[in-house]
Amino acid sequence: MLTFEIGNRDHGRRFESFLRGRLPASPPGYARKLIKSGAATRRGTPATADSFLLLHDIITLKESGTTLSYLSSAPFPLDILFEDSLLLIANKPAGMPMHRTAERGDNLVDSAMAALEQRETPCKLYPVNRLDLGTSGAVILAKSSRAAGIFGRQVKETGLDKLYLALVRGIPAESGIITTPLDGKESETRYRTLLSGSQASLLAVTPISGRMHQIRRHLSAIGHPIIGDKRYDGGELADCAGFALHSFRTALALTETERLTVYAPISDEFAELCEKSGITGDELLASLAGLM
Repeated sequence: MLTFEIGNRDHGRRFESFLRGRLPASPPGYARKLIKSGAATRRGTPATADSFLLLHDIITLKESGTTLSYLSSAPFPLDILFEDSLLLIANKPAGMPMHRTAERGDNLVDSAMAALEQRETPCKLYPVNRLDLGTSGAVILAKSSRAAGIFGRQVKETGLDKLYLALVRGIPAESGIITTPLDGKESETRYRTLLSGSQASLLAVTPISGRMHQIRRHLSAIGHPIIGDKRYDGGELADCAGFALHSFRTALALTETERLTVYAPISDEFAELCEKSGITGDELLASLAGLM
């Protein structure tokens, strides 16, 4: 049997996503087949493809010639949180733009398409939602213009159920609702303080409306800007590619009867920022587990 222990980078990841990351050359559906047959287990017991993994979970995988041929110790160049025939949900690094810009050649869409081509499953990708350059976390990419239209309408008409993590300066109230108008329009952001260090706090943030830079602007407006967000009074982090805002949970309807929830594991960089702010790694991961 092959044995893996879940570390920080996989805390909150779907079971199927974990296996596909370890077996990047495997065909679509192979990881799900291993889980369904009991060849892959979590904590020694059967689990589902949608089970969320937690720190120190033990994953066992039955050895076979086929499985070993797909196994890779090198991480796949794209962190895929979910994938089917219509969609791919990726964990975007902070500091990476969605599209090619005049200043930057590297970008999520091109990098994702290159990764799929490397896997010998080439596909043109279309963003369904977007994140700012400095924000990390879950981004939905459609595999056809038709799928992009279908899920794009869902985003426009009903929105996505999204939860962000924000590391902010200072210690705000235990919870709050921010309704400061943005760009002359009604806007609403709700937050809950999860943990606090000596001079910074980790918040769970839900944007109710969808204005540009809404979370960043609203948190700055109440005097608790996101750390590293120099545009909105959060200062600058010389050693970080972005700022401390992470799209942690995304939920959407795949069909009329099937709903998908995906959690995007935080980066080592985000965890280190929390540690420097007086929030320990154990506190952080325990708090995230409580959100799942």
